[in-house]
Amino acid sequence: MQKLGGAVIPMPQNSNLTYVLGNEMVEKNMYGITALPIFSDEAISFLELLSKKILSDEESKKFPDVVTFGFWCRKSSVQKMAQPYKDNTCSLGRRIVFHIAPSNVAVNFAYSCVAALLAGNASIIRLPSKSFRQVDIICRIFKQVIAEQPNMEGYFLFVRYGHDKAINDKYSFICDTRVIWGGDNTIDELRKSPMKARANEITFADRHSFTIIGADKYLETENKDRIAQDFFNDTYLTDQNACTSPRIVIWVGDNISQAKNIFWQKLYDYAKRKYELQPVQAVDKITNLYKMAAELNIDIKMVDTEDNLITRVEVSALLDTLMDYKMNSGFFMEYIATDIKEVIPLCNSRCQTVSYYGINAECIKNVVTEYRPQGVDRIVPLGRTMDFSLIWDGYDLIRTMSRVVGNE
Repeated sequence: MQKLGGAVIPMPQNSNLTYVLGNEMVEKNMYGITALPIFSDEAISFLELLSKKILSDEESKKFPDVVTFGFWCRKSSVQKMAQPYKDNTCSLGRRIVFHIAPSNVAVNFAYSCVAALLAGNASIIRLPSKSFRQVDIICRIFKQVIAEQPNMEGYFLFVRYGHDKAINDKYSFICDTRVIWGGDNTIDELRKSPMKARANEITFADRHSFTIIGADKYLETENKDRIAQDFFNDTYLTDQNACTSPRIVIWVGDNISQAKNIFWQKLYDYAKRKYELQPVQAVDKITNLYKMAAELNIDIKMVDTEDNLITRVEVSALLDTLMDYKMNSGFFMEYIATDIKEVIPLCNSRCQTVSYYGINAECIKNVVTEYRPQGVDRIVPLGRTMDFSLIWDGYDLIRTMSRVVGNE
C-alpha cells in the first residue's frame, strides 16, 4: 500500500508490468507532479522537437501514420490548435491522465498522450497489446526527446501489461482523468476499477462509420488513383478496425453503375500491391455474409470480384441494425440512395464519422441538423477519416482534461 494525500493506493504485489518509457522512479515521482497550463511553452517545445525527430527519422518515413503524427505535432500545427482556447481564461491540467490505448490502432496512443500534454497533464499509458513497429518507433523517439529535455521526463509513463485488475486499480485510483479507447467490453472492465471522487472519465465506445460518394463528380475527376489510395488509407491501413473506417459505401447520382465499376477496380489494383489477405480473413468475411443473409429481412447480394481481396455486399435497404454486421479485412456493404436522407437509420448513437466525395458537405450537415440523429460526430472528406482532432467523438479533449481557475 502507498498513501496519496491521505488516501491509500492499491499496489499490486506480483504483476506482469513492463515499463517501456519511464521506470518505477518516474512512476513514484508522478504521484506528486504538478499540472501545466494548457498549451504550455514546455509542451509546445517538447512537441516541436518530437516532430522534428520523427520527420527526419529514416525508419519513421516507412510508416505513413507515424509521419502524419509527426506532422500533426509541428509547432505551427499546435499553435493553430491553440487558437480556440485563447480566451484569457486560466486553465490548468487536471494532473494525471491514465490512458487505455486500443489494441488494434498503432498510433492512437500517441495522439491521446499529446492531447493530454496540451491540456497540461502527465500521462500513464497502457500501450496496445498487439505488437506494432510504429509503437516502438514513437517510443524510441520520445526517449530521445526526453534525453534532451529532461525536465519533461516525469510527464510520461508508457507501460505494457495484460488483463490485470490490480494494475488497473492502481492507475485508476491515482489518475485525475481516465481515457478508455477500446470499445464497450474494455470500458465495462475498466469501470470495475474505482477512481477518486473528483476524477472524470472519457470513454470511446464501439462506433461505426460510412462514406457517401457522388457518382457523377467521381467520374469527372482525373485523379481516380488518388481517390483509391485515400479510401485504402481510410480502411485497409487499420484493417477497418478503427471506428473511423467506412464499412458501407452509399452511392448517389445518375451514372452509379459506371462509377462503381471504376472505383472498385482502382481500389483493387492499389490494395493488391499494398495488402495481404490471410485465408482465415476470407473465411470470416464469407461467414459474415451468410449471417447477414440469414438474419436480415432485406435483399442481399454479393458482387462477383476477381478474388477475396475485396468483398462487396449490395443491400436493398439501410437498417439501423445493419452495422451490427460490420466486418474488417476489406468487407464493404453498398447501397444506392436516391436521397441523402436515406442514411438516417445508420446515424444512430454508434455512428461516428461520415466521409464524402463528390457531394457538398453542407448537404450532409443539413440532413443531420434537420433530423438530429443521436450519432454523427464528424463529417470529413474521403481520405481524412483518421485525421486526429482535439474534438473527438463529441468530446473537447482539452477542456475535458483540464480545469478552469475562475475569479469573480
